[in-house]
Amino acid sequence: MEDIRIYCENIKAYEKVALGTTLSQLCASLGLGGEEPVLAALVDNKLKSLDYKIINPHNVRFIGYDHPDGRRTYIRSLCFVLQKVIREMYPDKVLVIDYSLPSGLYCEVREIRPMEDGRPCVYFITDEELEKVEARMREVIATDIPFGKTMLSLEECCRIYEHNNQPEKVRLLKTLGRFNYNVYTLGDQVDTFYGPLVPSTGMLNTFNIAGYNNGFCLQYPMDGDTDRVLPLKRQSKLATALKEHSDWCSIMGIRGVGKLNDRVLSGKIVDLINLSEALHERKYADIADQIYARRGSVKIVFIAGPSSSGKTSTSKRLALQCRILGLNPRVIELDNYFVDREFTPRDENGEYDFEALGAMDLELLGTQLNDLLAGKEVELPRFDFKDGCKYFEGNMMQLHEKDILIMEGIHALNPAMIPGVDPSKVFRVYASALTSLSIDENNNISTSDNRMLRRMIRDNRTRGVIPEDTIMRWQSVRRGENRNIFPFQENADAIFNSAHIFELPVLKYYAEPLLRRISPSSPAYTEASRMLKFLDCIVALSPAEIAAIPPTSILREFIAGQTL
Repeated sequence: MEDIRIYCENIKAYEKVALGTTLSQLCASLGLGGEEPVLAALVDNKLKSLDYKIINPHNVRFIGYDHPDGRRTYIRSLCFVLQKVIREMYPDKVLVIDYSLPSGLYCEVREIRPMEDGRPCVYFITDEELEKVEARMREVIATDIPFGKTMLSLEECCRIYEHNNQPEKVRLLKTLGRFNYNVYTLGDQVDTFYGPLVPSTGMLNTFNIAGYNNGFCLQYPMDGDTDRVLPLKRQSKLATALKEHSDWCSIMGIRGVGKLNDRVLSGKIVDLINLSEALHERKYADIADQIYARRGSVKIVFIAGPSSSGKTSTSKRLALQCRILGLNPRVIELDNYFVDREFTPRDENGEYDFEALGAMDLELLGTQLNDLLAGKEVELPRFDFKDGCKYFEGNMMQLHEKDILIMEGIHALNPAMIPGVDPSKVFRVYASALTSLSIDENNNISTSDNRMLRRMIRDNRTRGVIPEDTIMRWQSVRRGENRNIFPFQENADAIFNSAHIFELPVLKYYAEPLLRRISPSSPAYTEASRMLKFLDCIVALSPAEIAAIPPTSILREFIAGQTL
């Protein structure tokens, strides 16, 4: 039988392998791995586990923890080890991997039955118990147990997951309409994950478990230093917002995507849309009430948040609520306070870094804000992005008694942006799509993925940006957020969670056709395939159901039809 010709990107050369050779065998024959273990591979730009058998010519790239899909593969595998250990130690309870934290994944051990109001009944695991959980995980890892994969019928999967106290997983599988499902195994444990796992537990040495709120944080390796875990940051305001949304989802009876799919399939999604929109309105009103309560001192409202968090809609809706209370919101666009292009700092690649704090004319901004607070009239600048210069064209502003400034920008939570302005005059709002809805008990939904879908839809509709460009720029966007936004989240006086419980079925309707246009030869294909696999778990809304979304909804900023 003829050998198969493989091109390996790692060594930039062709290799011949026997039919049925696994990626793991190919990796070993090439001597790849070394200090940075190979965790998975991209085969023709599609993510595959290392047990994948080669039966056709392919382009192969082996990846480790330094690749986003390598990190996700590691984390999924670590979650399976945790799931196995919790199931062994607490057979009458269930582990729920609820949402992402800056330091890792927030997890809870829960009783099977929720409380009367629908919120989960959490088993308060002690520090001593967590130490035992971690010790048992290290035993499983040291044993180097291989992860397996097999296919089971829907009936077999449901029987196993019902026995494992995973009703959300059962509900999800039943809504997807398939006869068989691929499942992963670890010893006698069976579970579902939406992406490959590493070959064996022995590759998962770096992790930590730390008590956090009512549950604990599963910490995994740092990007760039796989021998150390992410530092533990107890960001109480952010954690409270995430927990609040998680509890609200439970109260609504939507603990996972399966129940959400049920609502869509039963034609009862419009009621959920109205409830979620009412929750947003209540939150806007609450923040406006906080601003009004401090009206004797606060004259400036700063709004910050990561890309596609809905900052523009948040500022407009908040302005409406302030007007209801008798305040007169005035808007200043921070984008007009860039330094002239010749003074713009450059990044490590020599490119203009427009997201750096030094790209802002902080002296002019601080002077004008202090003049406005003193009751003086100022001439606001207009920045011409084509020319790279500021112009003053007679746009005058003066604050009166009931006036309040509303300004949004990526540095709005950073005190260094206005060091000379009295902080008692400023109210800071952090807005982000902090989704706490999970796929099922042990597969959470990334808030970053949620925002990327929003941005892809909006930018394609309003700016003609092709989906590939959104995907290829996203890591750069994320680096800017990690540097300029996330470190200052806790400086916020209020956090607005712009996520809607019903939005993933909406985003699927718009994003799926865009993702399917991406060619397999595109460098964005790997990420497009991952997102399509994720969206495959979700039942999309119909155009008639989407029409029920109010014209003032934050989602209308992305899908069109907003009247703000």
